[in-house]
Amino acid sequence: MSKLKLALISTAAVVLMAGLIGCAAPAGSSQTPVVVPAPYSQQQTGLWVTGEGKIMAAPDVAILTLGVEAQAKTVAEAQAQATEAMNKVVASLKASGIQEKDIQTQRFSIQPVTVWNKEGNRSEIIGYMVTNVVTAKVRDLAKTGAIVDAVATAGGDLTRVQSIAFTIDDPTQVQKQARDKAVADAVAKAQQMASAAGIQLGKPTYISTGSVYIPYRESDMVLKAGGMPAPMPADVPISPGELSVTVSIQMVYEIR
Repeated sequence: MSKLKLALISTAAVVLMAGLIGCAAPAGSSQTPVVVPAPYSQQQTGLWVTGEGKIMAAPDVAILTLGVEAQAKTVAEAQAQATEAMNKVVASLKASGIQEKDIQTQRFSIQPVTVWNKEGNRSEIIGYMVTNVVTAKVRDLAKTGAIVDAVATAGGDLTRVQSIAFTIDDPTQVQKQARDKAVADAVAKAQQMASAAGIQLGKPTYISTGSVYIPYRESDMVLKAGGMPAPMPADVPISPGELSVTVSIQMVYEIR
């Protein structure tokens, strides 16, 4: 190869390298670098539908929220009164067939009771309030009214029955039935939408359980406003009614 050809090749190589270096923006340069776009991300495709299944079922347990509230000049006196009343309430629950594992303390508090002294322009403590609240699970709904009445009698004027709620202790089977209905609902919706849109459905590519509603219905407060016990007739009437167990799902179908 001649010296002239070697010189031309060397010159071309130098020019090419200079061009490549010029394309890269140096640090601190105002030149905008060339950005090569990333591969286009895959979008979600197919026919998306949701289904809902609802089953009406009778509750099989009642949850009583109850307790005692005692006020006295000293903490010791208030606590002694509350302890005595609560022991009677718990004994009444157990005597009515409530198992110890189904009785659970929810709240225990000691709070000062104050009044406003206008002359001294300050708040003064005149006593203390002790509150002890438990929940009791009643597995025999037919006994619920009698248990409420027995508790009110046992605790006397210190008794506070805050609420009665109804639920299903083991909703597994009912949820399965609701889930079956939710799938059938989603399939029917997909077929209807495909027919209306003039498309053909392929196989399901995705299915997921959404929300599962475990029913828990709370009745009105048993106590009057102000915390004073309402008159308790013998065998308080209790109506558990029915609960709605709801399951929702989401499905995705291929479009052929």
